Amino acid sequence: MPVLRSAFIALSRNRTLRRFCEHSKVGTRFSSRFVAGTEILDALSVVESVNRQGMAVTLDSLGESVTSEVEAHRAAETYHQLLDTIQARKLNANISVKLTQMGLELSPKLAEKIAASLAQHAKTTGNFVRIDMEDSKLTQVTLDIVRRLNARPETRGAIGVVIQAYLYRSQADVEQLLADGIRIRLCKGAYKEPAEVAFPRKSQVDENFVLLSKLLLESDVYNGIATHDAAMVAAAKAYAREHEITPERFEFQMLYGVRRDLQRALIKEGYRVRVYVPFGHEWYPYFMRRLAERPANVLFLMKNFFRA
Repeated sequence: MPVLRSAFIALSRNRTLRRFCEHSKVGTRFSSRFVAGTEILDALSVVESVNRQGMAVTLDSLGESVTSEVEAHRAAETYHQLLDTIQARKLNANISVKLTQMGLELSPKLAEKIAASLAQHAKTTGNFVRIDMEDSKLTQVTLDIVRRLNARPETRGAIGVVIQAYLYRSQADVEQLLADGIRIRLCKGAYKEPAEVAFPRKSQVDENFVLLSKLLLESDVYNGIATHDAAMVAAAKAYAREHEITPERFEFQMLYGVRRDLQRALIKEGYRVRVYVPFGHEWYPYFMRRLAERPANVLFLMKNFFRA
């Protein structure tokens, strides 16, 4: 499994394969399990469907590592449009943003300025912006930007961040963010990281995920526990019951197209569920990381592809 995971992560960076897949009908067909189409209207249709099932949504306009300021502003404009449309249609949805898509690798100041604009827009429309976490080289700058924006009155409470349980530093980061009142989405992590910064074994990541989940559940901040692992879900539910933490104080988060059975089961049990719904033309890196996280998805896709 680790070898297969590494292979998919390596493929996620292959530009030639990416160009082919993102412009081929076969590639688009494969990706449709995890990506809600390429256009805003495609994504909004999925949001309405998910909302009807009693679940909230986080919308992600796919793209990362832009190469110009023009591209960064263009990407931001899509999110501004989403915020207005969510409000107009009264959808139960917020947005998820990667800072490299907002120009972080060009200029941290540019990315912070764009993120501030999105957070301010979100606050005026009664919404929320989640800043996605990328690889560990960007962890500190991402957290610095989120904390500065949350400290501003005009954006306080309208911005949150993702923490990855496989990093050694995550417990300290969680404690600091909760002290600042910043909402956290906890996940295991989807990038290949060196052993110097990340737990190398799944059992260690799982143990840390459970530990961090407990910190999130104990806090007064409304957080998201993002996992498709039934054991992790069961651990969170058990801890919440034992400590009389009611379901409205937190939410489970899952990816579009993954463990729909578990999503529906949690809703029936009275828990809150938010589905992460990505869309856009630049879907290839995201798609390959989903296969890296759960190689069983490859067999599922192949079976359903040839069945159709």
